[in-house]
Amino acid sequence: CLGTMNFGGSTNEADSFTIMQKAVEGGINFFDTANVYNKGESERITGKFLKEKNLREQVVLATKVYGRVGDLPNEGGSTRYHIIKACEDSLQRLQTDHIDLYQLHRPPLSHPQDETLRAFDDLIRAGKVRYIGCSTHPAWMVMEALSLSEHYGLNRYISEQPPYNLLDRRIENELIPLCQKYDLAIIPWSPLAMGVLAGRYTQTGNYPEDSRAKNWDKNMSDARITQRGIDVGKAVSKLAQERGLTASQLSLLWTKDQPGITAPIIGPRT
Repeated sequence: CLGTMNFGGSTNEADSFTIMQKAVEGGINFFDTANVYNKGESERITGKFLKEKNLREQVVLATKVYGRVGDLPNEGGSTRYHIIKACEDSLQRLQTDHIDLYQLHRPPLSHPQDETLRAFDDLIRAGKVRYIGCSTHPAWMVMEALSLSEHYGLNRYISEQPPYNLLDRRIENELIPLCQKYDLAIIPWSPLAMGVLAGRYTQTGNYPEDSRAKNWDKNMSDARITQRGIDVGKAVSKLAQERGLTASQLSLLWTKDQPGITAPIIGPRT
């Protein structure tokens, strides 16, 4: 799956088009974006490419809703109001009449899940969404959502998008067995641990000028890029060299080939 989080931010429109063209030519037919990526620019650029290249029906198009897109009370979260409004806005930016996979970007902590699921169900029944999924949800909340959908006769989640890589294997305890049992696709984000497993960083607190971590909040960067992670990244690089691969390739292959994984998300910047 091609992740488009950089599009419209660190990656300009022209380079984004080149990346998407390369992806399609390489056999990738699944694009993932979100309404909050670069204030909607990622969706706009992705939609523009698919329309201009006449590729909309050849690509599974996924986007997400939940993050705050403005300062007003209804411009974020998992409420019915926000989901329906955000869907209409995403459809306009994507220049399409339907979203193939519409995902709740983060767990609905402030509102009951049945409100969220009913809004998603209405969007499916209106033909604006084909399937629904969730992202970064704990296993118990995914199970609750499946139970509510069954109880009320609503369309249910068909996928979950969690973080998963050699440094973060938490989902193996409960989420993967749950998804395997109830037939949910697992679409992992950050299979390279934000570049740590690609050998991008050699020491904590000192990041390359053109790296993603350099542009993050420093506290977030320092929390994610630890000495342990750097040490593992070096070990992965050694293993990869012995096999004629790059560290990125080996880390991605490891994630892709684990039980229950459907499609890891790669998010190139260049």
